[in-house]
Amino acid sequence: MGQRLARLQLGVGGMDCAQCALHVEEAVRSLPGVRDARVLLGAERLDVVHDPDLVDLGQVTRAVERAGYHVKDGSARAAHAGPAGLAARVAWTFAALVAVVFLVAMVGEGLGLLDAALEHAPPGLAVAAVLLGGYPIFKNVLTALRRGKVTAHALMTLGVAGALAIGEYPAAAVIVVFMRVAEALESYTTRHARRALSALTRLAPDVAHLARDGREEDVPAAALKTGDRVAVRPGERVPADGVVVAGQAAVDQSPITGESMPVEKLPGAEVFAGTIVHGGRLEVRVTRTGPESTLGRIIKLVEEAEARKAPIQRVADRFTAWYLPVVVGVAGATYLLGRNPTAAIAVLLVACACAVALATPTAVIASVGAAARRGILIKGGRYLEALARADTLVMDKTGTLTFGRPAVTDVVALDGHGAVDVLRLAAAAERFSEHPVAAAVRTAAARQGIAVAAPERFEPLVGLGVQARWNGHDVLVGSRRLLDVHHVPLPRAAEDRAAGWEAQGKTAFYVVADGRPVGMLAVADTPRPEVPEALGALRRLGIRRIVLLTGDNERSARALAAELGAGFRANLLPEDKIAVVRKLQARGHVVIVVGDGVNDAPALAQADVGVAMGVAGTDAAMEAADVVLMGDDWRALAEAVRIGRRTFRVIQQNLAVGVLYNVVGMSLAAVGLLPPVVAAASQSLPDLLIMLNSTRLLRSPAGR
Repeated sequence: MGQRLARLQLGVGGMDCAQCALHVEEAVRSLPGVRDARVLLGAERLDVVHDPDLVDLGQVTRAVERAGYHVKDGSARAAHAGPAGLAARVAWTFAALVAVVFLVAMVGEGLGLLDAALEHAPPGLAVAAVLLGGYPIFKNVLTALRRGKVTAHALMTLGVAGALAIGEYPAAAVIVVFMRVAEALESYTTRHARRALSALTRLAPDVAHLARDGREEDVPAAALKTGDRVAVRPGERVPADGVVVAGQAAVDQSPITGESMPVEKLPGAEVFAGTIVHGGRLEVRVTRTGPESTLGRIIKLVEEAEARKAPIQRVADRFTAWYLPVVVGVAGATYLLGRNPTAAIAVLLVACACAVALATPTAVIASVGAAARRGILIKGGRYLEALARADTLVMDKTGTLTFGRPAVTDVVALDGHGAVDVLRLAAAAERFSEHPVAAAVRTAAARQGIAVAAPERFEPLVGLGVQARWNGHDVLVGSRRLLDVHHVPLPRAAEDRAAGWEAQGKTAFYVVADGRPVGMLAVADTPRPEVPEALGALRRLGIRRIVLLTGDNERSARALAAELGAGFRANLLPEDKIAVVRKLQARGHVVIVVGDGVNDAPALAQADVGVAMGVAGTDAAMEAADVVLMGDDWRALAEAVRIGRRTFRVIQQNLAVGVLYNVVGMSLAAVGLLPPVVAAASQSLPDLLIMLNSTRLLRSPAGR
């Protein structure tokens, strides 16, 4: 194989279950020049890594067709709509009509309304219905057999052959129609699970209003380029990621971040493709389009999620591996012991490996797609199962538990001044400072409506604070060291207040006017207000151990951990955090680590589930974590755990339905209580139950 590799993506139709996907992968991987082939069943997509000098699109397409499936492109659709497609529909209609007539005759005879009606049925008519109606299935089975593979449909094909062999021609025709109905239902089940993914792909508009030379021109959204300016009118969706350059509007970001309330957007604000503009018009400079947009990356991650299989999927894989020979063995034993070929045929017809194969993928695809619509990206069944089993939460502090920026939490006046006067003096002195604490002081003053004129003189004092001349006063704002340097005495009550703040993890800053302390400010990186509620929900979901890991000092870590009822470790380097996570895992805990997805990347990678939050539009963070919370609301973490637990329960229920159906069905068939026609008809039952059960993950909020 050459050194130059390329990636090819194709839509593939006709796949119903994981076994179908496996057949396509093996057929394509057998081509010389193909390095890897992976089918994403939920997206009906084939990804091929190949050497373009050795293999081309035509060869890949033919390999897919030889496996019994078709490539979904323009030519494939044209073929389906042409003579071949018409012939297939005519053949199916003929087989269905014949089967309905035979079925009515069977029921009539059973009820005593008809007398020996089936004895007059032409065998040739039944055989024609079998061959025409079952041709697509028989073809796939024979194709697989030539490649040394036995599919689930091989059992039913063997059953039909057995029915013909013992002269049950009308029954064989009816069985074939039920086979096709079961196959259609399996396909519908998978498509239904894809519904949430389809809804995501429809979020981006098809048309954009390109603003050029003072006028607007409608163009395909797919044709937009970086740097284009687009107009977005009230009620329309943003066609691409970008930055607002003109206008003002409230934007519903719930499709991306899960936020329930619209966010006000002004010039300079970032907007995402698929979000909805309300109450205004925006002009946006495009920064990312199509697959590179945040919505495009979400769709890609959701499509690829099924490739990361849950460990419980191995149950279905092992089941499928030994199931087919066991069924054939049970059918053979039924015939040898009871000398009843009809019962043996019924065993082959009732056996349904697809139900077990569908149990996990349908639930995973449904959950991942539905979660993405709520701003929660879960990158596969592996992480859904880990969320379901998790019992320990490890949290980063700065920017995750807290906002990552200081805020003024308390203002205390000294020496007869008012709190408003203290804040006004501090904001005036800090007017030109670039320090984060200065920004917190100015923000606090602005929130109280305190307007402050610029100081006449300003000087930063590195490591201490600032000094300024304002409104005739010499003002100092800074730490206790600043007071010591300037020999400013501090009242005992002020020292006690500062000690109390420090015990709470806050930092005290002092305001001095004309050599006398006039007030104090407490500054802290405040916890997000929803965190206590979210942690309470996580505890109710079974997260028993919650640990705060931070590089901050022990005093501030202890105060925050006590407030949240969590354990803590302080003064940690990134490698120390990894060691803590490893130690918890060595004790048997399943660990969730939540961080901002960038600074915490090593710990996220070590965790059983790494969760990055508040990363909408941040490519690196979206790639780093196993679960991505597009917004910065901690309640979404509890929702993610809830989704994982609920999905795992649904998978277990689906597997139980599939296994129980097969055990009971084969038992009834083996003792002659399930006729072949009824056995074939009941094939659809487990698929229907699994679909309905998995659909609950799509249509209802995740419950506890």
